[in-house]
Amino acid sequence: MLALRLLNVVAPAYFLCISLVTLALQLFLFLPSMRQDPAAARLFPPALLHGALFLFLSTNALGNYVLVIQNSPEDLDACQGPPARRAPCPPPSTHFCRVCARVTLRHDHHCFFTGNCIGGRNMRNFVLFCLYTSLACLYSMVAGVAYISAALSTSFAHPLAFLTLLPTSISQFFSGAVLGSEMFVILMLYLWFAIGLACAGFCCHQLLLILRGQTRHQVRKGVAVRARPWRKNLQEVFGKRWLLGLLVPMFNVGGESSKQRDK
Repeated sequence: MLALRLLNVVAPAYFLCISLVTLALQLFLFLPSMRQDPAAARLFPPALLHGALFLFLSTNALGNYVLVIQNSPEDLDACQGPPARRAPCPPPSTHFCRVCARVTLRHDHHCFFTGNCIGGRNMRNFVLFCLYTSLACLYSMVAGVAYISAALSTSFAHPLAFLTLLPTSISQFFSGAVLGSEMFVILMLYLWFAIGLACAGFCCHQLLLILRGQTRHQVRKGVAVRARPWRKNLQEVFGKRWLLGLLVPMFNVGGESSKQRDK
């Protein structure tokens, strides 16, 4: 349990450090290199378009990250205590999290990167957090590849060029042909690629469970759920005004969970 609580502190710090490093590389390496592009004299220079797109992706990723933490699942005080007192709580939709030390409604899983449980209230923000984190990482990887391609005069036209970039760059780094900043960017390329794919996988898996009307906890416990139309399952999580929430980080508005909280 001590290891889990320590991971619950280290994982959010790791995510914030990666976010700060990504922001610093964008501001001090990628954007200045685009300003030196001769095509910058156009109406919309590449640096402006790149900065606007990265700002949109990072704002949505960090905004939904904060909302996942703020919009924590309900703590059912009536379910705490001896097992005899937990009878009023519906077993399929509640779970006691040992890390958070509380009983949450519609528990899905505990996310160590947010240090919080994921349930009915913050499921929508968690899915959008995974989506925009994946897009921000993959977009940063593309910008980093463009920077390395210009700095080292390397072509990535061959499909295996990205896979052989790291071992080749390590040997060139120790021989002095690659600078320390360029080597750091190369290492970040693989980290962005790994995080982007992992978050995309989490997002797709979570969307599949939402379409089925299930939570990860229910799947793990083998709990059967009532069959409902997939549109109703989506509306329960994302609400009626889902398009606005897709563009701007916000609490779930118009969903069934928000209506239940207002009652």
